[in-house]
Amino acid sequence: GINAEYGAVEAAKKAFPIWSQKTREERAKILNKIADSIEARLTDFAKAESRDTGKPLALALSVDIPRAVSNFRFFASSILHHQETSSDMDGKALNYSLRQPIGVAGLISPWNLPLYLLTWKIAPAICVGNTVVAKPSEMTSVTAWMLGSILKESGIPDGVVNLVFGVGAKAGEALVKHPEVPLISFTGGTVTAEHIIKASAPFYKKLSLELGGKNPNIIFDDAKLEECVNVSINSSFANQGEICLCGSRIYVQSGIYDRFVEKFKEKTKSLVVGNPNDSETQLGALISASHKQKVASYIKLATELGGTIEVGGDSPQLEGDYSNGYYLNPTIISGLSNDSRVVQEEIFGPVVTINKFETEEEVIQLANGIKYGLAASVWTENLGRAHRVGQKLQTGVIWINCWMLRDLRVPFGGWKASGIGREGGEYSLDFYTEQKNICIKIA
Repeated sequence: GINAEYGAVEAAKKAFPIWSQKTREERAKILNKIADSIEARLTDFAKAESRDTGKPLALALSVDIPRAVSNFRFFASSILHHQETSSDMDGKALNYSLRQPIGVAGLISPWNLPLYLLTWKIAPAICVGNTVVAKPSEMTSVTAWMLGSILKESGIPDGVVNLVFGVGAKAGEALVKHPEVPLISFTGGTVTAEHIIKASAPFYKKLSLELGGKNPNIIFDDAKLEECVNVSINSSFANQGEICLCGSRIYVQSGIYDRFVEKFKEKTKSLVVGNPNDSETQLGALISASHKQKVASYIKLATELGGTIEVGGDSPQLEGDYSNGYYLNPTIISGLSNDSRVVQEEIFGPVVTINKFETEEEVIQLANGIKYGLAASVWTENLGRAHRVGQKLQTGVIWINCWMLRDLRVPFGGWKASGIGREGGEYSLDFYTEQKNICIKIA
C-alpha cells in the first residue's frame, strides 16, 4: 500500500546522507561483495527465476543471473575510473564540473528479465551515492526478495536499497507521485510510460523510460545464410520472444528469400518447447494465461487478415506436471502488409512476421515505418551498406551480423515510442546524478 512506499522513501531519505558520503572505494567494495554473493548462489537464483517466469533453466543459468552479477561488477569498476572535466578560460578563470547523487531513486522493473533488469537499475543508482526504492514486477518478484538477503549480508547500510512489493497501480504509482523521489527509471510498456510522464510532470522528475520494441531483422542477399538463420532463430524466439530486443519483423531480400524461409522454418520446427527444467528445452512457458491469450489473438488476427501461418500457431501437447502450462509453439507468419496490426504492434511472444523486399531504400522505409525504434539487426557482407543502413535506421541499437552482443559501456535506449533517455556506462552515471559547474576566478 501507499504507507509501505512512503515508509520506504523515508528510510531511503534517512540513509542518503550516510551512503552518499561514503568514498567511491567503499561503495565499490560493497557492490563487488553483492556480485560475489549472487554468483555463489547462481544456481539457486536461476532455479527461482525459471520457476517464476517459465523460462528455460538453462537460459537463467547462462544469461539472466550472470548478467545480474556483471551489472554490479561493471558499475563497481565504473565509479572508480570516472573522471570529471575542467576548462581554463585563458588564465582568467577555471571551470570544473561535478556529478553528484540526487537522492532517492524510484526504480520500476519488468517481469521478463526480473533480476537482470532490476540490478541494471540498482547498481548504477547506488554506485554514485543515491539510495533507492525499487519495485519489481508483482508477477516475478522472487529473485528480488532473495536479493534482499544478499544486500543485508553485504554490509550495505539499512535504507540504501528498499524493495517494495505490490502491483504497479499502487506501489509504482506511489513512487511516481512521491514529491521526494526526484528520478524514476522504468522499464515496461508504452501505455504505462505515458501515465508515468503525466503523473510525474508536476514534480519535474528525471525520467528514464525503456519501453517496447518491434524490431526489424534485415537480411540482404549477401548474408552468410547459415549463421544468419541460426542467430535469427535466437533473436526471434529467445525467452519465448519475451524480450524487448527480439527481432520480430524479418525482412529478407528477394534473392535469398526462398532459401532463408526454408531453412528458418526447418530450424523453427526443431525447437523444443516444454519443461523449463529439461536441459533440452529451448522455449519454456509464457508468463501467464492472459498473456498467452493475447499472443494467440494476434495469430488469429493474422489469419483473418490473410496471412499464412508458415510454422506453429498452436500449443504443444505436453504430459504430466507441465501439461497445463502456458506454452505456445514458435510461430512464423508471412503474407501480411507492413501496416497491418500484427506487424505494427508489439506482441511480446514467440511470433515473427516475414516479408520480402527488393532494394535497400525499400527496406529502410519498411523498417522505419513503425512507432517503435528500439533495436535492429542487419545482415550483409557489404561494409558500405552496413554503415549506410545503420545510419538510416531509426533505432537506438543496431547490430550488424549479430544480435544481443551487449557492451555495458555503450548507450542503451530507444527512439520514438521505445523510450526516453539512455542508460549504460557513463550514460547511467549521468542519469543518476546531477551536474554542476564551479567557476573560480583566477585573475
